[in-house]
Amino acid sequence: MTKIPPQATRRPPVGLVLLGAVPAALVILPIAITVADAVTAGAARMLALVWRPLVGDLLINTVTLTLAAAICCVGLGTASALLVERTDLPARSVWAVLATAPLAVPAFVASYAWVSISPALEGFGGALVVTVFAYTPLVYLPVAAALRGLDPALEDAARALGDTPWRCVRRVVLPQLRPAMLGGALLVTLNIMVEFGAFALMRFRTFTTEIYAAYRSGFDGAEAAALAIILLLFCLGCIAAEALLRRPVHYARIGRGTQRRGVPYALGVWRLPAVLGFAALAGLSLGVPILTVLYWLTRHGADAITPAEASPLALLTAAISTIELGLGAAGLTLILALPLAVLSARWQRFSLTMPLERGAWLAQGVPGIVIALALITATIAAVPALYQSTLLLLLAYAMLFMPFALVAMRAALLQSDRRLEEAAKSLGAGWRRVLWRITLPLAAPGFGAAAALVFMAVTTELTATLLLAPIGTETLATRIWGDTSTLAFAAAAPYAAVLITLSMAASWLLARRFGMAALHAQAGG
Repeated sequence: MTKIPPQATRRPPVGLVLLGAVPAALVILPIAITVADAVTAGAARMLALVWRPLVGDLLINTVTLTLAAAICCVGLGTASALLVERTDLPARSVWAVLATAPLAVPAFVASYAWVSISPALEGFGGALVVTVFAYTPLVYLPVAAALRGLDPALEDAARALGDTPWRCVRRVVLPQLRPAMLGGALLVTLNIMVEFGAFALMRFRTFTTEIYAAYRSGFDGAEAAALAIILLLFCLGCIAAEALLRRPVHYARIGRGTQRRGVPYALGVWRLPAVLGFAALAGLSLGVPILTVLYWLTRHGADAITPAEASPLALLTAAISTIELGLGAAGLTLILALPLAVLSARWQRFSLTMPLERGAWLAQGVPGIVIALALITATIAAVPALYQSTLLLLLAYAMLFMPFALVAMRAALLQSDRRLEEAAKSLGAGWRRVLWRITLPLAAPGFGAAAALVFMAVTTELTATLLLAPIGTETLATRIWGDTSTLAFAAAAPYAAVLITLSMAASWLLARRFGMAALHAQAGG
């Protein structure tokens, strides 16, 4: 049992609490503005806007696609994790990398690749293909991590009692993977419900595409608010459903012992089908987008736009804008998240710590288009000078990706030695000086991981960038969106290639610098 240090039970400084409340307030602000817009429109008009055949069609599209994609992703992700972590599959390390690599290809870039192959891929079928191949890693990663942490003694006992490998997996392993599978399914569900670019390119109507259409057609605040509230309730309902389904069952081993890996299951005659299945999955999820982009890079003439618009200078400008926004958003997000991360890691028993942390985590259930529209409404009404400013766009990024920073920063703070902080306080140092001189240097690697996570998310973000970017500001994502919307697939290819390269480089650096260190620390622990 881990003993909670005395500091965790004392009251934190008032200034730290007030600063820690900022992230939660920022995330709650768009929800409050959206509800206020709905209240202003009146109950009668809101009911008329909600009770329409269009809303029913959008709801059917959303529910059908979400359920189908979640089921497929859970099946593929769990099977992939079991093969990599629990069998004698050849070249398992290679397949593990290929199973996570599709995260570096944004869903709207994958949809650009698929729809440029054939317009017949538009609609529900194409949307399902794109979402399954893009989001399966969101299930694979938590399930693979759960498999690495399971105690193999239960499997050994089941085998000793005569269970076949499949029966052992079904009765012993899969029940223990329930939390990871539900968590992965929730991530897939939330990503599908807030996705915009992929579905717009696939001509598949969802709540996000219709909210954007309402804004572009004259910004009907009442209609946008009505659709946004439905989408928001749907997202929050999925979060609540996942919490209810995740029963309070304990899966941990009793006693520390020596961590070891279980004996791999022999695939036997299924080895070749497993390898071919992995190759097909990697080819469809990673090979198709990359090869399609490479194909369009070789096309010129009628397939491309004018040389002036497709100049290397335009590509360089978009890449620089993307990098600058990513770095700026990473810095702002870390600054805003730091007080709450310190509060969460150092004052765990304080009564306001959990509510503030949960408030910031609501960002996972607030679609980017809702945040963007709420910020537009707030700035036009209260601070017009902020409208279409870089600061407003960076603030939207920080609100969207605050949970990414909180996870990595809190983990880094929990791993840093508190005794050095206590020693500094005993010598008379205030909490600000301790934070700057002791805490931050100790947790610097984890903060770097948080910055890298936010940077990767920002470089591939589309919805908030389309709505909030200052006039004349173009990123790689917005250029891809603009060119593919006009079917200029060859023109979009250079921007897609640079974006994929940038995402893969950031993913590799993150895994190399922070993932390997964490792996070694776990092995050494």
